[in-house]
Amino acid sequence: MTLQTQAPIAGAYTAEEAEDRAYGKVFWRIVPFLMLCYVVAYLDRVNVGFAKLQMSSELGLSEAAYGIGAGIFFIGYFLFEVPSNVIMNKVGARVWIARIMVTWGIISAAFMFTSSETVFYILRFLLGVAEAGFFPGIILYLTAWYPAHRRARIITTFMSAIPISAIFGNPLSGFLMDSFHGTHGLSGWQWMFLIEAIPALLFGVATFFYLDDTIQGAKWLNDEEKRVLTANIEAENRAKTASPHSIGATLADRRVWLMCLIYFCFVLGQYGLNFWMPTIVKASGVSGNLNIGLISAIPYICTFVAMLALGRSADRLRERRWHLIVPALIAAGGFVAATMATSTTVSIICLSLAAAGAISCAPLFWSLPTAFLAGTGAAAGIAWINSVGNLAGFLGPFLVGYLKDFTGTNSAGMYLLAAALVIGSVAVLTVPAKSVNR
Repeated sequence: MTLQTQAPIAGAYTAEEAEDRAYGKVFWRIVPFLMLCYVVAYLDRVNVGFAKLQMSSELGLSEAAYGIGAGIFFIGYFLFEVPSNVIMNKVGARVWIARIMVTWGIISAAFMFTSSETVFYILRFLLGVAEAGFFPGIILYLTAWYPAHRRARIITTFMSAIPISAIFGNPLSGFLMDSFHGTHGLSGWQWMFLIEAIPALLFGVATFFYLDDTIQGAKWLNDEEKRVLTANIEAENRAKTASPHSIGATLADRRVWLMCLIYFCFVLGQYGLNFWMPTIVKASGVSGNLNIGLISAIPYICTFVAMLALGRSADRLRERRWHLIVPALIAAGGFVAATMATSTTVSIICLSLAAAGAISCAPLFWSLPTAFLAGTGAAAGIAWINSVGNLAGFLGPFLVGYLKDFTGTNSAGMYLLAAALVIGSVAVLTVPAKSVNR
């Protein structure tokens, strides 16, 4: 028997192969689990878009009122994002992410008791408070395991949970609303909120027992694997000599504020689409909540493929800027073209371009700030960028709703989202290539 057909033996691997095997173990241990957590988180964040199809008429919500309620989530998110991430940096991801998931699961279930516009606003705000720190906490957690040249693919894989949650969540939400409507005197949207909150509670408990806070604390890695992974992270952190090392210095750093502007523009396009997708699909001529859910899933299938392809390409080429600019401009074109669509088929094609481009920008973006932030500066900076950027999650749904009320069509809102993506693309061009292309 030749060496090629024998089982691998100790010392048979090159340093590069040993490193790849170590990162392979890390990937399969933590990334699929974190993806499932984010699928649950994102579904509970945006399922209000489906609830709107029944809830607005039952509670008498205007388009603008719905937009305010959908977006006010991000005010609570903004206020508590940085404190949450700083706390996680001290107590560890395992405890803090578990706390976040259980809390938001309870509040998400409470949406079934929404009885007025005011209650809707309060619960959306509290949901934002509860979930604050989850996403930037995961990004910070991944930077403790993966160096920059592996990070774009990992973050895009993790954030592919966004289209996955829509691919499966949109039909599920439509099914629950149609199937359970009237059961025990409750509307379909009330059952949807209750049932879709349960996974958050289950995964929150599982997180406490499953995640490891550090490489050294991972019992499923051997000593050599820990040494390789730790050495890569320490080498990268030593190279980040220009990173701010305090919360105050981070918030005063001009590069951080540029990142806030870029992310704000991209998030505006992303959430403007996510919260209004069911409404736009319904306006194109599709009827029935389940049918709307199935058709709404199509753009997200395209998004899933685009995200993974772009993430791999960005890491392989070690190029970050144009991997952001090109998808953003394609998305802008998709939004504009959607306003001219004359059939459901054309509308879905345009929305697929818009979704694939706009949503893919989010994970690719995080290769920029994590290229220069480290330590406490990373904990505060990632949280601050995410919280300021996510204020667009408030502004986007509100403006789209307001413009629809004012003009009677979705066109003005789509133009707004396209303009934001173009501005974000121009801002990316001002980032020095040598500082992020790693």
